Order: sequence, then structure tokens, then C-alpha cells
Amino acid sequence: MEVYIGLDVSLASTAVCVLGEKGKIMTEVRVASAPEVLISFMHELPCEIVTIGLEAGPLSQWLHKGLTNAGFEAVLMESRRVKAALKAMPIKTDRRDAEGIARLLQLGWFRPVHCEAVSSQEMRALLTSRKSILDVLIKIELSPRGVLRNFGLKLGAVSKGRYEARVRELTAGNAMLEAAAEPILRARAALRCELAEIEKLVRKLASQDPVSRLLMTMPGVGPVVALTFMSAIDDPERFRRSKDVGPWVGLTPGRNQSGERDIVGAITKAGDAGLRTALYQAATVMLNRGAPNWLKAWALRLAVLRGRKRATIALARRIGVVLHRMWRDGTEFRFTREEAMAFRTA
Repeated sequence: MEVYIGLDVSLASTAVCVLGEKGKIMTEVRVASAPEVLISFMHELPCEIVTIGLEAGPLSQWLHKGLTNAGFEAVLMESRRVKAALKAMPIKTDRRDAEGIARLLQLGWFRPVHCEAVSSQEMRALLTSRKSILDVLIKIELSPRGVLRNFGLKLGAVSKGRYEARVRELTAGNAMLEAAAEPILRARAALRCELAEIEKLVRKLASQDPVSRLLMTMPGVGPVVALTFMSAIDDPERFRRSKDVGPWVGLTPGRNQSGERDIVGAITKAGDAGLRTALYQAATVMLNRGAPNWLKAWALRLAVLRGRKRATIALARRIGVVLHRMWRDGTEFRFTREEAMAFRTA
């Protein structure tokens, strides 16, 4: 008998639903969230397992890799569509979620998610660590501004190098303000050192990787953007066309059509938020400080017609498309349209 298995994964345990022919539930159990435990359970089933489905999440890639290495056909399911389908259930439990995932798997009403390589996951972990330190650092630097403003002390526009001296200058002579500012300044100094170390490592990794060096030939694309793009895409061959990168990263307009109503709205924001932010930052840099090139000229013309914000989003989408094509073709960025067209027709 062929069966479909749905897994609802949580941190400590996983709800398992085994669905047989004609949608009949064969088994429902709860096991520990560990690959070896799940593999042992699968081997004990007296049935032929067609597919194992689990919703994409924090532990999903780890479990997916373990099941795949054990020889099972496992698939990661896009969480947005799974959640939309499970909303129809009036009562939500882990057991019912596992059953819903198994039924979606049997019906084929799901969108598979690419399971990244371990190297890409490690790179994403490093970039996430950098982003966390940067976010905390920004919050810490904003804190004295708000505190000192209550006393009429305005920090004003100040560089990173003069920040500490400026805070000490404003709090000098006031013992309470000095006591409040000192811990923040010490924490800021420590975070600055940690951020400098991790950014040094990021630049080193980017300079040693040939694909990263290739992507950085485009204006506005630095080590962080290049490594973010590589770790998010993971395998350029998973996209049949380079134009598919834009919708995948959520930089295309959403659409709501029903009968006579047809509304084209803001971008969908589906997919990888970190990559979407990185591409938008690259587009902003290219528009404001990047070297003259055909992409920048195209975006500036669009800004005149549709506004600078829309032009920046459109440029971010197109940067993603061009970076994917550069990666697949192994070619550097072409600064003029004629150079790009000449290579494509060669």
C-alpha cells in the first residue's frame, strides 16, 4: 500500500500523519524532532512511502536533509500556501496540521521549496549574525540621542569616529548623565569591535570566492550583497529563466482580480526578505553613487516617468535578474548596452 506522510514540526516534537489510499488515515503519532527518530519510525511502517511532506521552517531543512540522505522522497512545502489551506480548519492542533499537510501532499496542492546546501546555510548564518549586531548597534547609538534631548542636549549630525567624544562633551559636568552614558558607550565600543571583525571576515570570504568577485563587478554590489545573493539563490540552475528571480524574491507588483475588478498593487514581498533588502540597497547605491552604466540610465529614465521610489524597486528587480544571468554565463557586468547585446549575440 502506498502512503503519504505529513509532518508538523515543532522544536521538541513532530506530529506525524500517515495517509493511505482514498485519504484514509492509517497512523497518527508524535515523535521527537530528530532525523534518526523519524527515520526509525519510517522504516517500521509496513507500507511503501510515496512522499514525506513538511512545511518550510527553522528545523525543516535539517530534517529534510536527514530524510533525503536516508533514501526517502521528502519535499519542503511553501509555508504561505500551507498556512492558507490550514486556515480552513475550525480547530487548529498539531495533529490536524499534520493531517492537512499530508492531504495537501496527496492532492499535489503545494509549492515545493528549494533545500539549500549546507555551505549556503552557513553563509546565511554569518550574514544574519552581522545583521543582528548591526541592528543592536544602531539602537544603542539612537538611545543617547533620545535621552539627552530631554535635557535640551542635541547630539546633531556626527560621524562614527566622533560619536563617543560628542556624547562625553554633552554629558560632562553632570554625574547622573555621565553614569547613564558610560555603559552605553562601553557596549557600543564592544559591538563596534565585533562588527569590524565580522565584516573583515565577510570581505575576506567574498574576495576568495570567484562567483562573488564576478558579481561585485556590477556597480552597487559589494561583499554583503554578493554573498547574500549567492546564499539565497544557492544554485542558479534552479531557475529556468533569469526573469523568474524577480517574482521569487517578491519584487513584482501584486494583483487582485475578480470579475470586473483588477487591481495591481504594491510588490508582493514574497520570498527572501534579506535578499530583497540587499537588492534594494544595491539599487539605491547604483542610483546615487554608482558609475554610469546602462542599468542606471534606464532607472533614471523610469524615475522621470514613474517616480524615484518605483524606479528604485524596478532597478532592484532588474539587478537580481542581471546578477543571475552573470552567474550562469560566468561573465562580468557590461557597462554599456552595446557590450551586453554584443556578448548575447556572439
